[in-house]
Amino acid sequence: MSVHSSVMASERQTKERRINLRIAPEDRTLFDTAAKAQRESLTQFLVESGRERAERLLADRTTFAVDSADHKAIMAAIERPAEVRPELVELFRRARPE
Repeated sequence: MSVHSSVMASERQTKERRINLRIAPEDRTLFDTAAKAQRESLTQFLVESGRERAERLLADRTTFAVDSADHKAIMAAIERPAEVRPELVELFRRARPE
């Protein structure tokens, strides 16, 4: 299911659960202003924004399918011994800037 179709499916579902949030007044003002700019209700804006962030966060924790040739190339890269890169050695020896 694509992101768009999952959004469409979730919009058709009956909303049954409520979440109560405690937020700073300036955040409430920001959210209200953004929702109005999008011509959405505050709920629509917050749910969509939260959904988009959650999908981005979880995207790199998902299983990806690759064909046989790509799988072999990936496995070869994983199994190849690490190379010493002098420029990286030097970089990691430096003190972290504060």
